[in-house]
Amino acid sequence: MPTTQKPKKKTTKRTRKKNLVIVESPSKAKTIEKYLGSNYKVMASLGHIRDLPKSKMGIDVENGYEPHYISIRGKGDVIKELRKEAKKASHVYLAADPDREGEAIAWHLSYLLGLNPEDKNRVVFNEITKDAVKNAFKSPRSIDMNLVDAQQARRVLDRLVGYSISPLLWSKIKKGLSAGRVQSIALNLIIQREKEIRDFKPEEYWTIDAKFKKGRTKFEADFWGVDNKKKKLSNEKDVKEVIEKIDKDKPFNVINIEQKERKRMPPLPFTTSAMQQTANNNLKFRTQKTMMVAQQLYEGINIGRGGAVGLITYMRTDSTRISSVAKHEAAVFLHENYGEEYAASKPRQGKLSENAQDAHEAIRPSSVERTPEKMAKYLDKDQLKLYTLIWSRFVASQMTPAVFDTMRVDIEQNGVQYRANGSKMKFPGFIKVYKAATSKDNLLPELKVGDEVDMVQNQPNQHFTLPPARYSEATLIRTLEENGVGRPSTYAPTLSTIQKRYYVKLVSRKFEPTELGEIVNSMIEECFPDILNVDFTAHLEDQLDDVEEGKEEWVRIIDEFYQPFSKEVDNAQVKMDKIKIKDEPAGIDCEICGAPMVIKLGRYGKFYACSRFPDCRNTKAIVKEIGVVCPKCHKGQIIERKSKKNRVFYGCSLYPDCDFVSWDKPIGRDCPKCSHYLVEKKTKKGMQVKCSNCDYEEAIQNN
Repeated sequence: MPTTQKPKKKTTKRTRKKNLVIVESPSKAKTIEKYLGSNYKVMASLGHIRDLPKSKMGIDVENGYEPHYISIRGKGDVIKELRKEAKKASHVYLAADPDREGEAIAWHLSYLLGLNPEDKNRVVFNEITKDAVKNAFKSPRSIDMNLVDAQQARRVLDRLVGYSISPLLWSKIKKGLSAGRVQSIALNLIIQREKEIRDFKPEEYWTIDAKFKKGRTKFEADFWGVDNKKKKLSNEKDVKEVIEKIDKDKPFNVINIEQKERKRMPPLPFTTSAMQQTANNNLKFRTQKTMMVAQQLYEGINIGRGGAVGLITYMRTDSTRISSVAKHEAAVFLHENYGEEYAASKPRQGKLSENAQDAHEAIRPSSVERTPEKMAKYLDKDQLKLYTLIWSRFVASQMTPAVFDTMRVDIEQNGVQYRANGSKMKFPGFIKVYKAATSKDNLLPELKVGDEVDMVQNQPNQHFTLPPARYSEATLIRTLEENGVGRPSTYAPTLSTIQKRYYVKLVSRKFEPTELGEIVNSMIEECFPDILNVDFTAHLEDQLDDVEEGKEEWVRIIDEFYQPFSKEVDNAQVKMDKIKIKDEPAGIDCEICGAPMVIKLGRYGKFYACSRFPDCRNTKAIVKEIGVVCPKCHKGQIIERKSKKNRVFYGCSLYPDCDFVSWDKPIGRDCPKCSHYLVEKKTKKGMQVKCSNCDYEEAIQNN
C-alpha cells in the first residue's frame, strides 16, 4: 500500500521591521546610520518640509495669528518617500538639530507623517559621535512645544514685519526690496556709522618717539610728560617747547622702575558669534562660510577606518559651558602631552550674558584626542583651518594663564620725562596651544634707578585723530550681540540679506551703505521708528526667549506688537512719498542705436543702460580703468572687475578676444629680470611690487 506524503508547508521569510530615523541632511543621515546598525534606517528631510507660502503673508491676523503652512515646493517626492517608509517602520524617531529650528522641523514632520507629538519620538544629541547618538536613543522624549512655539513666534513676527513693509518699499521705491526686524537694525547701524564718519572732524595731536642707549644696548621710549605731569601735545608749538628743554649734551636719568608679573587669562571656548568673529578676523572667513564649514564638521567627516564622525559639537550656541566629561578628557590630554603645569585645576568660566539661553554647551571638538595634526589628511583646507581654530580655542580654555614679566621705566632730564615699557614671557601657558594669542617679547636692558642713559634719537610725529572704523562682519555681529538684537542663528542670514538687496557692499572687508540702502533706511526710520529702536527690538527678543521657557504665550506677544504696528503701516501708506531714483547721464552713446546711455541703479549696483529702454535693451557693466595697457595683447586697457563673490580682479577690456586675468594689480612695468609684467601685492607690511613669473621683488611701499 503506497504511503501518502504530507504536503510540505511553504515557508515565508518574515521581513523584520526597522526603526526609521529622520534627520535634516544626507551627510548627517549617513553618519548616524553607521552608529545605529542594521535595525535602523536613517533618512533626510533636507531641512524644513513645511513653511509659510511665499506668495502671500500666510498669517490669519483675525484668528489668533494662526499660520497657514504648506508643503515646500519641490519637497513632494521627499515627503512621499518619508510617508512610505514611516508606514513600514516599527517606530519613527525625529532627530533634527537640537534647537528651535530642529524642534519645529520635528513638529512639522510629526504632522505630515501622522505621528502624535506627545509620543516619545524626539531624539536630540549635541555631538554626532557613537556614544552620544546611542545614549540619545536610550531616552527619547516628546516634542517640546515651547521650543516649537518660540520658533513659530519668530517666524510669524518676521513675516508680519517683512510682508507689511516690503510691499510699501516696492510701491514707493522699487521692486525686490525687503525689510525685517534684525536686517533693518543691521542696516541702520552701518548707516549711522557712515554718518559719524562723514561728520567727523579730525583733531591734531603729536607724539615724540625716542631711542636711548645704555652701553651698547638701544631701546625705545615715548614722551610722557613734564615735571611729573602727563602732557598732551596738541600742536607743533607744544612739541618745540618740550624739545627746547632737552640738553643734547646731557644724559637722561632713570628715575623710576616698576617691575610686575602679569597674567594673561586664557580665552573662553567658542560661542557661535565668537567663532564667527574670530574666523572673520583670523581666517578671513565670511560669516556664511564659517557656518557652512562648521556644519560639515558637526555632521560628520570620514576619517578612514573609523568611518564618518562628527568632529565638533553643535555649532549654534550662546553658552561657554563645557561638560564635565569634556573637561576631564582635556585635563588628561594636557597632562599627558604638555605637563601638569599647563592644565588648569579650575578652568576659567565665563558669565552668561543676560540674553544667553544656555541650551547647549560651547563649541568644542567631540574628542580632544583628534588633534588637527591627526585630522589634517581627512579635511580640506577650509575645514582644517576652522577645526584647528575650534580645537585650539577649546584646549586653551582648559589651560593655565600665560605669565609675563613686565617692566616700566621712567627717564628724565630737565623735567622732561619719557617712558619705556618692556615685557618678557615667563611661562607660555595657554599660548603654547592657542597661536592666535601669540605675542612678541619687548626686552629692555638691565636698568636701575639712578642709571644714566643717552638719547640717540628724538622723532616728533604729527597725527590726526581718525574717524570710527566702518563695521566689518565681525564687529557688526559683536555690536548686534551686545545690544541683544538677533540670536546666533540669525547673524549669517542677516548679513547675507542686506548684501543681496544691495543695501550695503563690502569694500576691503568693511561695510559701506549704498544709495539704495540709505533711501530704504530713511523711509523705515521715518515711518517705523520701533523697528529701528535697538532697545525695543532687544526687549522683543527677550519676550520671545520667554516663550521658549514657557513663561509667555506667543500669541499675546505677537498681538501686543502687531496692533500698533499695523496702524503704522496704514499711516505709512498715506505718509510715505514715492521716490523715483533718477538715472544719471553716462556721458557715452549706445553703440547699438546711438542714443545717450544713462547710469541706472539695479539689484546688484549701478550699470550703463540705453536711455531708449525698452525699445533698446543694451546694457553694460560699469568698469574702472587703472591706466595700464594689457600685458598680453598690448591693445586693450586693464580694467577692475568683480567676481561673483565680490572679490576684485583685473582683466583686459577686449575680453573675450583677450582672456588676460590677474588677481593682483598690474602696474604697467616689466620685470627687469625675466621681462614678465610686474604686479602690486598686498602684504602685512604694505604694498609690495613683485614679478608675476619669477622671484623678483622691489622694496615695500608702506601705505
